[in-house]
Amino acid sequence: MSRLLPKATKSREGMAVVMKAQPRWGLLDRVEVFYAGAVLMAAGGLLVLTSFLSLGFTGTFLGDYFGILMDEPVTGFPFSLTENPMYWGSSATYLGLALIGASPVGLVLTAVVFLSYAVAVAFEG
Repeated sequence: MSRLLPKATKSREGMAVVMKAQPRWGLLDRVEVFYAGAVLMAAGGLLVLTSFLSLGFTGTFLGDYFGILMDEPVTGFPFSLTENPMYWGSSATYLGLALIGASPVGLVLTAVVFLSYAVAVAFEG
């Protein structure tokens, strides 16, 4: 597991590097937007973390791709909010990072991530 977690951290770091290399957007460069971004990052992180804790390593990283299914569907938090809390939590985290950085590039990258997850949800059913 420790080898997989740095990949997620590196993708956020990569996004942060790209955002820092681009100019900040004055429209987003306000304290209210910064705090909204911080709330989104905290909420997104909570969804991702609690999803992982609910599913465990096997359910998170292997799941039905290898025929390893949970005995019962997970219905507790955060799955009581949405069927795909990891996707939406990750999207919220990226959006929060973009808002904190007042980054138009971050918003575009967040949209790409969000659309990728939406396609994945459509295929996963």
